[in-house]
Amino acid sequence: MTTTVPHPRPKDLRDFYEDPSVPVASGAPRSLRQARMLAAALGTAREQTILDVGCGDGSAAATARPLLPGHRIVGVDWSQDALKRARAHLSYPVRGELTGGGLPFRSATADAVLFSEVIEHLVDPDAALEEIRRVLRPGGHLMLSTPNLAAWYNRGLLLAGVQPVFSEVSLRGIHGRPGTEVVGHLRLYTARALREFVAASGFEVVRMAGAPFHGVPRPLRPLDRLACSRPSLASILLLHARKT
Repeated sequence: MTTTVPHPRPKDLRDFYEDPSVPVASGAPRSLRQARMLAAALGTAREQTILDVGCGDGSAAATARPLLPGHRIVGVDWSQDALKRARAHLSYPVRGELTGGGLPFRSATADAVLFSEVIEHLVDPDAALEEIRRVLRPGGHLMLSTPNLAAWYNRGLLLAGVQPVFSEVSLRGIHGRPGTEVVGHLRLYTARALREFVAASGFEVVRMAGAPFHGVPRPLRPLDRLACSRPSLASILLLHARKT
């Protein structure tokens, strides 16, 4: 199975993500579930500063805002194109990155970080979590989401010798698996691997939940929603952790 896409040949990953045709938004159901988790974690606390790191077009923050009244949401992305689109949803879009010079914030100044479907795109996720930990205050919240390598349908695909959904072997086309969209995934996690990785990075894992994937064919969506009750089988992993 081979599917080609109209992306130009990127010189590097930065060129790839600056391509306007590359998706920078995730599904609304995932954003809503993650926002509910964060709202529950913050409770009735005073105004909090929330960094949406890798905010993309700002749609996730727009989904979360009604559930987080009174809190300040700052969107951070290094893609100028994404930030242009994010300005329609965010009052505070800021250019920054997790590597190189790091995020443009002082240490221990953020109360929470939304890190939605970013970690699977990173060359160095260890350095990314170190930087997120730096900007979080002690006890600050990390809300991370990422596709699940061991999603219920991926288990069946692997048994059939088919490349799992979410995994990619090329930036120019989809090969060996269902789907047509190239989004630049470099790393994938199971629920167990994500828990262990986040804990090893200096966080206490509070909760793991599941969310559906908008790309699942319509007849299978009820089954995908049912799988969310067991995060290890869900399409998307939602993790809440706190800085120790």
